[in-house]
Formats: sequence, C-alpha cells, structure tokens
Amino acid sequence: MKFARPYSLSEIAELIGAEFVGAPDFEVLGMNEIHVVEAGDIVFVDHPKYYQKALDSAATTVLINKKVDCPEGKSLLISDDPFRDFNKLTTHFKPFQPASQSIAESATIGKNTIIQPNVFIGNNVRIGENCLIHSNVAINDNCIIGNNVIIHSGTVLGGDAFYYNKRDEKWDKFFSVGRVIIEDEVEIGAGCTIDRGVTGDTTIKEGSKLDNQIQVGHDTVIGKKCLIASQCGIAGCVVIEDEVTLWGQVGVTSGITVGKKAVVLAQTGIAKSLKGGKTYFGSPAEEAREKLKQMASVKQIPSILEKVKNI
Repeated sequence: MKFARPYSLSEIAELIGAEFVGAPDFEVLGMNEIHVVEAGDIVFVDHPKYYQKALDSAATTVLINKKVDCPEGKSLLISDDPFRDFNKLTTHFKPFQPASQSIAESATIGKNTIIQPNVFIGNNVRIGENCLIHSNVAINDNCIIGNNVIIHSGTVLGGDAFYYNKRDEKWDKFFSVGRVIIEDEVEIGAGCTIDRGVTGDTTIKEGSKLDNQIQVGHDTVIGKKCLIASQCGIAGCVVIEDEVTLWGQVGVTSGITVGKKAVVLAQTGIAKSLKGGKTYFGSPAEEAREKLKQMASVKQIPSILEKVKNI
C-alpha cells in the first residue's frame, strides 16, 4: 500500500507514539508485508526469529519491538507492539468506507458488461468490458476486474485475510486493505471466495478458470490459463505458475510455489513447493507414479507377513 504523499519518519512515529531511529525527515512512502515490500515501505516484525529477515528486506523502515543496530540507509520505529501499531497505520491511511448503495458511485463499469440483480459493487471497483456478473455476487472495495470476465452467483471478491495474532485473551485481527485483481478472460464459478491482499494484491491472471466453491487466500497469485476444480483450498501468499491444473479438493499450504504446467490430482495435500511439468498425488504430495507404486506396495504387506509367519 502506497501513501497518497510521502511522509516523514517523525510524522509516522507521532501517529503511533513510537520512538524512531534515523533522520526525522527520512522519507516513508508506504507500508507492506515482507513478501511484497519495496524501498520506501514500512515492514513490521515482532519475533526475534524474523528480525534479520526484516532488517535485510527491501523495506527502508522497520517497525520492530527491540532496539537494534539500524542498517545503513534505513530507519527504525521502536514499538512495544508492532502488530498493533501496523494496524493503527493501516486504519489511519485506509479507513473502512461504509457502503451507501448496492453499486458505489465511485465504481466504474465497462461497455457491454452485464450486472445481474442483487450484485454488490463496492467503492473504487473497476470492471472492464463485456463481463457478466451473476446475481448475488459481492465485489468489495478496490477490486479490479478485466475484460470478458464471468463471475457466477454467490462468489465474494475482496474478503479479509484469515490472519490473526494470538493474544492471552483473544485472537487479534490483522486488518486487510489490499485488492483483488482479476485479469481478462477469467471465469470464476459459484460460491467462490477470493480474499484480498493484506496490503498488496491477490491476483488471478489472464485466461484462468475456477470451478465452484474454491477458496483463494490473501496475496496469492494464480498464473495464466490455470484450471482449478471444485473445493480446492489455496492458502495465502501462494504462487501458482502458468497452466497449472488443480483437481478437486486439493489443499495448498501458505507461502509455497506450484511450478508451471504441474498437474495435481484430486484430494492431494501440498505442503511444500512443487516443480513444474509433473503430475502429483497424495498427502503430502509426491510424484503420482511414485505415490501409486508406494500404495501398491503397501497392499502387499499382509501377504508378505503371512508368508513370513509360515516360514
């Protein structure tokens, strides 16, 4: 998320009541999670395991809960609770805007696009030309939809990320202000949920097709011409490269990559990154041919034990 104008380090520190390390006029341009940060961004870190990763990242301002040496060319914001203060900045720079009508005045809808009854279109949504949006679809704030897109009934674009911090008394919600971007020629089935990025974008690229009842988590990128069958669950920050096929009920853990032209058979559980151009099956996922050999071997165990017993 980029700010409307550059802010000084001292201005940001004042907003959250934090100490700062660096020049008071050090320029801050935005804020993002660590996997999408750029120069000028704030990133937060609140666990020693990730201190160095945050300090070495592209972010030039680090919101941190310990006084450490500041890397050259960067600045620090010292906070007793970086998670809380990152949320404060999020709500300050991008507060929630309540809807006042079913299709926001700030939304733009392209030529020859059909919007069926009972569709909700939020603030600053952009929809391209020749799209078909079926009834009871919800397209929340700031989503961007390309040309020739079809979205079937009951689908929700732009729900919040499933992202919480465990406290002693409750689970603390991490606020989401990112976007969903749907490129040209995408079709999304009925009852799908595509969560927006936390501060960045969840993206489905040109020509991909999603079946019914699919969950796509925050900040995930689905490549071009992918085919995803019903009831797949894809966690946040996943990269699915071009022309991947996921058959029904595949589960994908967060932060991994599925390589180009991979095929993942039904009910597979993907726990780590997979190379492209291969077919996978099982939980955890393995190459399908090898997995099927293993399953065939397991079936032989009773007869092997019986032979051993009779020796």
